[in-house]
Amino acid sequence: MLISEAFAQTAAPAADGLSGLSSMLPLVLIFVIFYFLLIRPQQKRVKEHKATLTQLRRGDKVVTGGGIIGQVTKVQDNEVTVEIAENVKIKVVLDTIASVVSRSEPVAAKGANDSDSPAKPAGESKSGSLLGKLLSGKKD
Repeated sequence: MLISEAFAQTAAPAADGLSGLSSMLPLVLIFVIFYFLLIRPQQKRVKEHKATLTQLRRGDKVVTGGGIIGQVTKVQDNEVTVEIAENVKIKVVLDTIASVVSRSEPVAAKGANDSDSPAKPAGESKSGSLLGKLLSGKKD
């Protein structure tokens, strides 16, 4: 007899609008926590990495995604030439540069004259002049 009376009683009516929101609240809360702890910091790191890659220039020492350490010798649109040993150069895609180990000072273009270097006479060649060899102190 007690069992039938317990089944006969009806549950209290629930508030329809509030019960749907309260069941979704933990899910929304978890998403917000994931956004601020995982997604947002990762987006900041990606943005900083892209900024680093756009500032890449000749002379910078870099590490590739494969762990190869070398010095940047040429930067093109989407490719970077990296010298990994003396006279050993490889071309890598810009996105494979994992980090920049050290920055270099801006390197002047090969054809430009530096303001602190003396001007060379018109008859002198860079490598073959006897006077140039004597003044520079280099031996053959």
